[in-house]
Amino acid sequence: MAQKYYIGLDIGGTKILGGLFDENCKIVKRTKKSTKSSQGAEVIVGQICKVIDDLLEDSSDSKLVAIGAGCPGIINSKEGVVVFSPNMNWGENFPLKEKMEKKYKVPFFLGNDANILAVGEYKFGAGSGCKNIIGIFIGTGIGGGIIINGRLYEGAVGAAGEIGHTIVLPDGPLCGCGSRGCLESLASRTAMQRDILSQLKKGRTSVITEYMDKEEKMIKSSHLKNSYDKGDELVIEVVDKACYYLGISVGSLMNVFNPDLVIFGGGVIEALGESMMKKIKVTAERYCMPKIFESCKFEIGKLGDDAGLYGALSLAMEQ
Repeated sequence: MAQKYYIGLDIGGTKILGGLFDENCKIVKRTKKSTKSSQGAEVIVGQICKVIDDLLEDSSDSKLVAIGAGCPGIINSKEGVVVFSPNMNWGENFPLKEKMEKKYKVPFFLGNDANILAVGEYKFGAGSGCKNIIGIFIGTGIGGGIIINGRLYEGAVGAAGEIGHTIVLPDGPLCGCGSRGCLESLASRTAMQRDILSQLKKGRTSVITEYMDKEEKMIKSSHLKNSYDKGDELVIEVVDKACYYLGISVGSLMNVFNPDLVIFGGGVIEALGESMMKKIKVTAERYCMPKIFESCKFEIGKLGDDAGLYGALSLAMEQ
């Protein structure tokens, strides 16, 4: 009898991660490709297909049952349509499910990437044993996922959990979504990069310049960590400011949802870990009702990059 397999995909703005899973939810093969998102929807689809084809290359005697995927933006999960994704060049209402099912002849299930990350941690990682969870993922942007009574909450049009677009500073910096003062515009890696580069331009010094690509002026999470660990004044100041705004948002969300657990993940958290989480908790406690705060745990995600793959697997297996 042919072995049954599932594929989980984490489709990001810069890279696509793929995992081939057996029936016991074990990853048997991994691969990744550049998304090439600036080149348009059909190029992105081509890159997704390359990931899937790589995963299936050595499994001719096996049966692919289904594919699950997470993608940034507003997703119509019932129809498998990317409604709108501000950081990827899909256009509007791109029918990804239709394209994938036509090519691979198996069910294809699509969800918002941050929701999928939250489901992955809930089912297979730090969320084990909890039923009410807020997941906050801090990287290039800020995403979130909300689990209520053991089920992912998606909202009326699949857009629930856009924690990065809660307003924490009215009339603050312009956000990619068009609003001002969103959490993402103040506490994402992109926001930290903007603030650090602005201060460097004004003449301040920082050891982070030793790690940065001088031409691209790109600040990675590892650069933040190395500079933070060295006690760099500017980087500590910028990270602390991000933690403050994250704490305001987390405290407010806790008051609304009364979670058992808040999970933090994403590249920035993976790099800075407890250093950030301790400071976020201090501010969250100031803005959260005491009984709610006392009943909630804070954890760093356990799955790292695999959270998206496991969340996508869950999507594929449970439909």
